Amino acid sequence: MLAELLDFYEVAWQYEPVEFVLAWHADGSPRLGFRPDFYLPEHGTFLELTTLRQDLVTAKNRKVRRLAELYPEVRVKMLYRRDIAGLVDKYRLDATPRLAG
Repeated sequence: MLAELLDFYEVAWQYEPVEFVLAWHADGSPRLGFRPDFYLPEHGTFLELTTLRQDLVTAKNRKVRRLAELYPEVRVKMLYRRDIAGLVDKYRLDATPRLAG
């Protein structure tokens, strides 16, 4: 749904193009990562959506805070269920979930 809106307004986007390491094992290998949902290259901003499982919002917020600590130059904007609902209403989008493929 967000991809359709971005396409309609001709906003360039990439889906999950980068995974940021947030924690490492003692041997230096990645232990915890975070892959934001969208990247808007013309805006230098990542978008993370939290619409399907609100019980994961706290964990996602924690990851975004950790990302900001480790990578202060990276901009991430969280879009919550209410933000997506507002976009659906404002732009009269079809909110029916779609399966990939």
